[in-house]
Amino acid sequence: MLPLHGITVVALEQAVAAPYATRQLADLGARVIKVERPGRGDFARDYDRNVKGMSAYFVWVNRGKESAVLDLKDPTDRGLLEAILARADVFVQNLAPGACERLGLGSAALRARHEHLITCDISGYGEGGPYRDKKAYDLLVQCEAGLVSITGSPEEPARPGISIADIAGAMYAYTGILTALYERERTGVGSALSVSLLDALGEWMGHPYFAEEYGGTPVVRSGARHPSISPYGPYRCGDGARVFLSVQSDREWVALCERVLRRPELTRDPRFATNPLRRAHDDELTAELENRFSAHTADGLTVLLDAAGIANARLRTVGEFSAHPQLAARDRWQDFDSPVGPLRGLLPPVEVRGRRAPLRPVPALGEHTEAVRAEFGPA
Repeated sequence: MLPLHGITVVALEQAVAAPYATRQLADLGARVIKVERPGRGDFARDYDRNVKGMSAYFVWVNRGKESAVLDLKDPTDRGLLEAILARADVFVQNLAPGACERLGLGSAALRARHEHLITCDISGYGEGGPYRDKKAYDLLVQCEAGLVSITGSPEEPARPGISIADIAGAMYAYTGILTALYERERTGVGSALSVSLLDALGEWMGHPYFAEEYGGTPVVRSGARHPSISPYGPYRCGDGARVFLSVQSDREWVALCERVLRRPELTRDPRFATNPLRRAHDDELTAELENRFSAHTADGLTVLLDAAGIANARLRTVGEFSAHPQLAARDRWQDFDSPVGPLRGLLPPVEVRGRRAPLRPVPALGEHTEAVRAEFGPA
C-alpha cells in the first residue's frame, strides 16, 4: 500500500505547476480527480503532439490521475463537484486570479463548508500586490525573478531549458500539502495554503541575490561556466570534445595540478592561489587547462580526473540521457499506459526500500467522467 492510499485530491488545474504537484501526490498513491473543462480540457493537452500525438507536457505531469469533464456553470455538474469535495481531502487549483472565487470555490468559501479540507492555491504573483491579476506563465515569471538576466552567454540572456518557475511552484505546493496532511492527522482540521511562482523561484534565486546584494557587483552571465567557482565548466580536449569538471576546494585544486595537469607549480601561481583569484583569472586558467588537456581524448581525461578525485561529467544530449548507463543499471525506467499505448518514463526520484512505485496511466479527456458521476452523483 502506498503512503497516500485513501487520500482524495480534487484538482482544478491546467498547464504545469498544479498538475506537476498533484502528479507527485498520485505517485504516492493519492487518488487525483482532475476536473477538466468540456471540449478541450486542460489546455496543456494541446501544447504539442510529440508523444505519439499527445502533448509531452501533459504526459509528463498527468500520469496516474482520473479525468472528469464537468461544466462548473451547470447546476448538476456543480452539485456533483460539491459532493466530491465533501469527501475529498485536498483541493488544488491554479486557474486565473479570481476565477475560483467567482465560481464560489475560493479557499475561504471551501474551508467554511468543509473544515477537514486542505486547499492549495497556486498563482503567479500571490494574493495581493500590484501584480495580483497579472497573467503569469513560466518564462515571464523567470524574467520577473531575475533568472533570465543571469542565464545565457555574456552577449545574450537565455531561457533555461525547462519550466523551472512552474517546477519550483509545484515542489512547494507538493511539500506544503504533505505537511498539511501531517498537521491534519494531529488536529483533525484542514488548512488553506497558497504558493506563488514568483515566491518559489525567488527562494531558488537566493545565491545570486545574496552575492549581488552584499557583494557589491552584479551577477554576470557566464554561459556554461560557474559564475563564482573556477575551474568549473566545460574544457576542450585533444579530440575536440569537451569535458565538464568542477574544483570545489583548494585541496582539489592541488590534486588537479599535481595528478592531472602534472604542473604542481600552478598551485603557487599568485593568479590561482584561491578560488576568488582563480575566478578573476578564469580566462587565463582556461587556457592553461586546455593546453594540457589537448594531449588527451575526452575519455582518457575522464579516467585521469576520476583517479584524482576530480568531479567531472560528459555533456549528454537528451537522447544520450535516455540511454544513460547509470539509469539502465539501476532499472530506473518503467513502462506505463496512455491513450496512445505504452510509454516509458522514469520512476519517482525518492526510492523507498522494499517498495516500487507503480507508474499509473495517463488519462484520456473525460475517461473517468461517468464513473465519477456514478460514484458521487445522487443515488
